[in-house]
Amino acid sequence: MNNGKVILVGAGPGDPELLTLKALKAIQRATVLFVDDLVSDEIVAFAPPNARIVHVGKRGGCKSTPQAFIEKLMIMAAREGEHVVRLKGGDPFIFGRGGEEVENLRAAGVEVEVINGITAGLAAVTSLGVPLTHRQHAQGVVFVTGHAKPGDAGTDWQALAATAHSARLTLVIYMGVSGAGRIQNELLTGLPAATPVAVIQNASLPTQRHLITTLGALADAINEGGMASPSIIVVGDVISGVALAAAHPEAVRAA
Repeated sequence: MNNGKVILVGAGPGDPELLTLKALKAIQRATVLFVDDLVSDEIVAFAPPNARIVHVGKRGGCKSTPQAFIEKLMIMAAREGEHVVRLKGGDPFIFGRGGEEVENLRAAGVEVEVINGITAGLAAVTSLGVPLTHRQHAQGVVFVTGHAKPGDAGTDWQALAATAHSARLTLVIYMGVSGAGRIQNELLTGLPAATPVAVIQNASLPTQRHLITTLGALADAINEGGMASPSIIVVGDVISGVALAAAHPEAVRAA
């Protein structure tokens, strides 16, 4: 049997110009692509004309293709000798379930390669012209999900807040908009209400918009601004570097 291989490709935050050259080459060689919902059409367009495109949507709050079924399709395609690309938004190993897929593909005897992509949390804050770390404001950064696995208690936000305050950390929260009220309340146990916060929706895309607020006003600002998924929430003093003219909860504008 002429087994193929599976390449997990990070498509980045959406802007096709943020693809790595290695990712682009993998897409251009694919015979079948399994594409996540958040991957832009412009990136999918790099695939060969004869490649088979299979959309396997994975977006919070929407109907999704079961993970086990996606993995079964990839295994079948690889065993048929296909050059399989699993095209995932952002980076496969940052909240992309890439670790699960690698483990299960290898267990099935399928060769796997991973190509990193620019994660949305980095692209989002960079679009505002501020860093995730800064010698005067943040000595480190934590990437954390706001969406708990069913049946799981999820992140201990109170403990994280205390650590972020004492260690001067920037918090980058993925999939946190729907639970913003709870996250805000628990973070306030360890962080000041005046802590700057940015919420960036559709990072790197022409439809990107953002708001700048404070932790104490976060949930209200999201509701008033009409911010929705996919959005990144960035909490920390690095956000104080954003222009003061935008430093109001109602300041929702295209980036």
